[in-house]
Amino acid sequence: MSGRFVAIGDSMSIDQYAGGPGRGAASLMHRNRDGDFPDWAGRDLATAGIGVEVLAQDGATVSDVLTDQLPRLDEVPTLVTITMGGNDLMLAFGDTAAAGSAIAKVLAVGEAVLSRLDAVGRGGGRVVVSTVYDPSDGTGRIAAAGISWPEAPALVRALNTGLVDLAQRHGAVVADVHARFLGHGVDAGDPAQPDARPDNRRLWYCGVIEPNAWGAHEIRAAWWQALHESGWRPPA
Repeated sequence: MSGRFVAIGDSMSIDQYAGGPGRGAASLMHRNRDGDFPDWAGRDLATAGIGVEVLAQDGATVSDVLTDQLPRLDEVPTLVTITMGGNDLMLAFGDTAAAGSAIAKVLAVGEAVLSRLDAVGRGGGRVVVSTVYDPSDGTGRIAAAGISWPEAPALVRALNTGLVDLAQRHGAVVADVHARFLGHGVDAGDPAQPDARPDNRRLWYCGVIEPNAWGAHEIRAAWWQALHESGWRPPA
């Protein structure tokens, strides 16, 4: 192997909601599923001989990333992707003041997370920080699930602004998942639907806040785009 890819964070990275093993964003980043995404055949880290370790977990908060996931790194990876902050915000659902405090905590703890990963950049690798998507597509409403929180889109934007600033200060690259996913939540269908592989490939969510198979692919695509724009290539 010529390096190691580590995915840390929450369910935006994992297989569970995308249809099972090998289908989540981190898994696709490591090894493409050519049957589902033939245009991506050979565009994966396994082709470059890079191994994978997925430490991301369903429901993980930023504190979980710092205290449970990062301590499991026993060497400096070649590439790290991070998806964090969305669950912290969801835990404050409906309470705008609590959500503001949650965002402040994400950014404070996120500072410690990125500081711990500074060695990746110093070693020539990359850290990719992902922005958090909005299944309401900026409306604050998901009618099919009976959800309404008008302030939510602005809070998501505030969280993402902080994550971008955090990444830039630590030399990490930003994968703008939020921008990529706009129009693929309520504007495309019902993000509360349970199917991991809906016929409607414009709909990238299931279970309201989870990436389905098509969403997982798009998160992977956002990571690759960010890496390409930064000039990073897998080591030979």
